[in-house]
Amino acid sequence: MEHYSGWLPAPSCIDALKGEGRWNNDWDASLELLRRHGASLPVRRDLIDVFSDFYFGGDPDGDPGAWMGYISDEPLLVQRDFFDALDQNGWCWGFVSGAEPPSARFVLQKRLGLVNPPLIAMGDAPDKPDPAGLVQLSDSLLPCTSGGVVAYLGDTVADVQTILNARIQRPDRHWISLAVSPPHLLPGSEERSVYEQQLMAAGADLVLSSTEAALQWSMDCNGSERQGHARSVR
Repeated sequence: MEHYSGWLPAPSCIDALKGEGRWNNDWDASLELLRRHGASLPVRRDLIDVFSDFYFGGDPDGDPGAWMGYISDEPLLVQRDFFDALDQNGWCWGFVSGAEPPSARFVLQKRLGLVNPPLIAMGDAPDKPDPAGLVQLSDSLLPCTSGGVVAYLGDTVADVQTILNARIQRPDRHWISLAVSPPHLLPGSEERSVYEQQLMAAGADLVLSSTEAALQWSMDCNGSERQGHARSVR
């Protein structure tokens, strides 16, 4: 947005937009922020190319080893041992991401060291809050074609709404919405409190203090619920 208008929106401005539950796609969100700011809107394809240049710093479909953009030093919310612990707690896991497949695979495989993790990325299913991607992932992870428990961890209202929509589409399963504030909202801050209230108001079953807190939650669940777990990444 700064590239097109000279305006750099504050994180609170972006959080407020995502709190509406409609703007899970970063490109569409960027265009909407520019529109509300009164800036001239670029062609969507041009915006995507500019975004890719900053984020990848190279050809998105090329050699990841040549990428020099923000993707290489983007902060990680968890480390590889997080997923090892989920395995030990008896939970299957996978990812439903709004990121492009090359960037999602780079973060999951190159930076986290996961081997062929179950992944539904941009283009594999409709954007959240459409639940199709999450339902598809659950079908691949759960041993039965119906029933079972799916807990979905996300940090936006759209993630929460995805669970609500999945309950309508697949009422045979027990869908649990675990929510967490994005890391730039500091614990104890008014901004974080407001954001967490938005997540609860949207229908989250539980707001966790951090992504890693999902491990304790997975341990506290009784054995009958340990049948499936899907989480979102950014």
